[in-house]
Amino acid sequence: MSDDIKKGLLGITVDETEVSKVMPEINSLTYRGYAAQDLCAKCKFEEVAYLILNGELPNKKQLKAFEKIERKERNLSKTLLDDIKKFPKKAHPMDVARTAVSIMGLEDKDTKDNSPKSNMRKVMRIFAKTPVALAAFYRIRKGKKVIPPKKKLSFSENFFHMCFGKVPSKEIVKAFDVSLILYAEHSFNVSTFTARTITSSLSDIHGAITGAIASLKGPLHGGANEEVMHMMNKIKKPENALNWINKALDNKDVVMGFGHRVYKSGDSRVPTMREYFGKVAKIKKDKKFEKIYDIVEKVMIDRKNIHPNVDYPTGPTYHLMGFDTDFFTPIFVISRITGWSAHIIEQHAANKLIRPLASYKGNKYRKVVRLNQR
Repeated sequence: MSDDIKKGLLGITVDETEVSKVMPEINSLTYRGYAAQDLCAKCKFEEVAYLILNGELPNKKQLKAFEKIERKERNLSKTLLDDIKKFPKKAHPMDVARTAVSIMGLEDKDTKDNSPKSNMRKVMRIFAKTPVALAAFYRIRKGKKVIPPKKKLSFSENFFHMCFGKVPSKEIVKAFDVSLILYAEHSFNVSTFTARTITSSLSDIHGAITGAIASLKGPLHGGANEEVMHMMNKIKKPENALNWINKALDNKDVVMGFGHRVYKSGDSRVPTMREYFGKVAKIKKDKKFEKIYDIVEKVMIDRKNIHPNVDYPTGPTYHLMGFDTDFFTPIFVISRITGWSAHIIEQHAANKLIRPLASYKGNKYRKVVRLNQR
């Protein structure tokens, strides 16, 4: 392979963004200049969603107006809800999320309008309706009645209410909010770059987000949090962890939830999510996964010098909250819609068709021989 080829666009800068950056001087992921962990400490998810979409943190009046729009847009059309009821119960919820956003695009009268004002209207609809669609499917596939959204509840509270029929303690809701904040945005990751590439052809926001969801489903991207939980379920108990991880490394197996293309000495989001993982484990009085977590993490760092990424603590946290494993990545979706949308709007504002080149390594020029001569 030629040295000029950067497989996976490794190290290639393809555009500019104002949305987020991993700032080495503070060793942190930042959104619009604010450290993600500081936002977790001082803000709720809706504030961060507003920041990512609008560029500044909201004051009380702006936040109230933003929340009012989001809550007003939560209700699904009868068509969409009826379609969700017809989806195969064994369908992966990521495919449900992708299809639901596509149907929203069919229903949206502004689909062809890519102006900033129109796109922001569409963003709020997708942002509000996607978690409602997923929660409806969560109930339907279990043979339970769909619970309508409640306008009086926050974004996170409403998702719990629609999935489980009740809102958990403030501590659990805060931990969920923190996970959404940490998942909300991460510069030119695979799904965001997919969304921007689709947008660069002047396609619409529903199509771009549908493509981003398809990209996020992969285990090397968003699906890693599910794979972490599958791994922990294989280990079963802390006493098995040391032998399991050493054997996996000896066999050169891929251990999910570790390593990151951007962070080389540790994902800056991990300490915050690890803290809230511990808080949820304490509330649920279940320390098993924490113990497995610590053993596997220590061996990975000692033997491979590879640190965990944010999916590693997030997976077991969602499990302890009561969510099915295949719903972990869809939760990622309802958060990352904010980051994708900000990048889509940014791409439209200074668009250039994304069309890279490839180095051809196939056959040299060949003449076509007629069928009866082959």
